[in-house]
Amino acid sequence: MAKEQQPQWSDILKRRLANTKKDEKSDEEKKAEETELFTKYYTEWKGGGDKDKSYKNIPRFYYRLPAEDEVLLQKLREESRAVFLQRKSRELLDNEELQNLWFLLDKHQVPPVSGEEAMISYEAYLQVGEKAGPKCKKFFTARVYSKLLHSDPYGRISIMQFFNYVMRKVWLHQTRIGLSLYDVAGQGHLRESDLENYILELIPTLPQLDGLEKSFYSFYVCTAVRCWVSAFFSSSGKIKIQDILACSFLDDLLELRDEELSKESQESNWFSAPSALRVYGQYLNLDKDHNGMLSKEELSRYGTATLTSVFLDRVFQECLTYDGEMDYKTYLDFVLALENRKEPAALQYIFKLLDMENQGYLNVFSLNYFFRAIQEQMKLHGQEPVTFQDVKDEIFDMVKPKDPYKITLQDLVNSCQGDTVTSILIDLNGFWTYENREVLVANDNDGSNTADPDDS
Repeated sequence: MAKEQQPQWSDILKRRLANTKKDEKSDEEKKAEETELFTKYYTEWKGGGDKDKSYKNIPRFYYRLPAEDEVLLQKLREESRAVFLQRKSRELLDNEELQNLWFLLDKHQVPPVSGEEAMISYEAYLQVGEKAGPKCKKFFTARVYSKLLHSDPYGRISIMQFFNYVMRKVWLHQTRIGLSLYDVAGQGHLRESDLENYILELIPTLPQLDGLEKSFYSFYVCTAVRCWVSAFFSSSGKIKIQDILACSFLDDLLELRDEELSKESQESNWFSAPSALRVYGQYLNLDKDHNGMLSKEELSRYGTATLTSVFLDRVFQECLTYDGEMDYKTYLDFVLALENRKEPAALQYIFKLLDMENQGYLNVFSLNYFFRAIQEQMKLHGQEPVTFQDVKDEIFDMVKPKDPYKITLQDLVNSCQGDTVTSILIDLNGFWTYENREVLVANDNDGSNTADPDDS
């Protein structure tokens, strides 16, 4: 019986041999099976597989912009953005809520008063945050409090400073939303035409521009926009909304909402009506043949008429012209650069003109080339020319470039002497002011009304 239960070794061997023959596969079949298994396991691994299901739950983060012919998708995108911006706008504090916040802050002020400033402690600050409502919650944090905490011996902050901080944040978000309405692509950038539309529709809301004739609107918009274009526009022809908000230009523009803005403030504000009319009036006065464009000869009378002919040649070589003449937009870029020579964007404009061979630096040859024109003008005015060697040494001493033989744009910016150096090289009046700086300073100390040489 036991003998029947035990299989014969011969039977076992026969079965194994039979199975081995059945499992035999050709090399092609094995290779195909290997490829199939590899594809299966690689696909599972790439897609996350069962062990990493979270891979399949990563949200989609890229959506292509609809093409011009996809009208329905474009409309959907526009509506979605409009709804999003409306929701963001509703999250901001309105005037009534701001008044309520001020009332609560004033009610919870903690004595004693610091000078004329009402103060509030951290405990009272948190109490106001609880009562002010959910929209104000983001302003009542330890981080905000520590930012505004200065040298108060009781560890308090100024109520006025905190309220101004809130107002500033609300204003920035309102402006961000307002600018985003003109961002057609919804990518956080504005084209020059988008910025023009924004300013054109902003004009009626600025009391200081009430006196502008509608026929002058287009020139005003062009004047205002070029300030941003010259400073921020990239090669793509767009400017980041973030850059618009970060710079002071927008503050200057919206300062025109103040109905009691002083005359001095208006004259120093590029966006004011008097400033825009001044620049446009200068352009018309230079345009002697009244063709709406400026030739090199006409531009040579700009300012004190002491810009060198060599520099003006470079302006017309590098800047956009039409049949050798300059239009109003190009003129605005020119004026912005020369009137703001301390600014990096202005220095970049002038440096490009001085860098004749596009080397990215100025060497002794470049400096000598431009200064020779200054020496020639000095001779025409009956003055004894200054030697180039002396001027060259002074320029390198002022700038202190990393390379003792080359001056880069960054060297000029870092030295904080870029305005003086460029004035020496392109403008006889600028060079004369620099040469006589000690006399001018002495006259200033004596109460003279002589202009500051740095403002020449």
